[in-house]
Amino acid sequence: MAWLTQEQLEALGLKHLGEEVKISDKASLLNPDQISIGDRSRIDDFCVLSGNITIEHNVHITVFCNLAGGEPGITIGAFCGIAYGSHIFAQSDDYSGQELVGPTFPEKYRTSTVKEPVVLEKFCNLGAHALVTPGVTLAEGTVVGMKSLITRSTKPWTIYFGIPAKPLKPRLQNMVELAEQYMRELDES
Repeated sequence: MAWLTQEQLEALGLKHLGEEVKISDKASLLNPDQISIGDRSRIDDFCVLSGNITIEHNVHITVFCNLAGGEPGITIGAFCGIAYGSHIFAQSDDYSGQELVGPTFPEKYRTSTVKEPVVLEKFCNLGAHALVTPGVTLAEGTVVGMKSLITRSTKPWTIYFGIPAKPLKPRLQNMVELAEQYMRELDES
């Protein structure tokens, strides 16, 4: 994977660019002035990020992911991972047939567009091909299994799976202590 150079990263015109950020030269960042990326975060090949997006530190977004923040925005907390081909939408057209669909039409023809922020609190992980819909908050430590559909906010430190996703079992929290140790070591260096 080829990464953008520091000069190329700075030329993107991001709202915020953290330290030691890695972005593939094959990723697409639309409206970069609305995107903030925290320290030591990484965005891999063929990802598309658009709209209002805030990514905290130590976040990994793997290949073929789509984050559509639109106006309401997507916030991804520290230590989150988004696996292959996952999609997060903070807005969506009304597909009932009541109005026109798609960005080629003026807003007056699309007045029922759902626009609600999406939040992934820290330590969340999305399995491959997971889908998160507008208005969802993934509580701290949530895991979403591969190919799962999340339409409702979750409970902390719980593993979800299915279409629609349902709670499967509690998740261990050992990673919190490890993350604290990691951050202390960073501060000492």
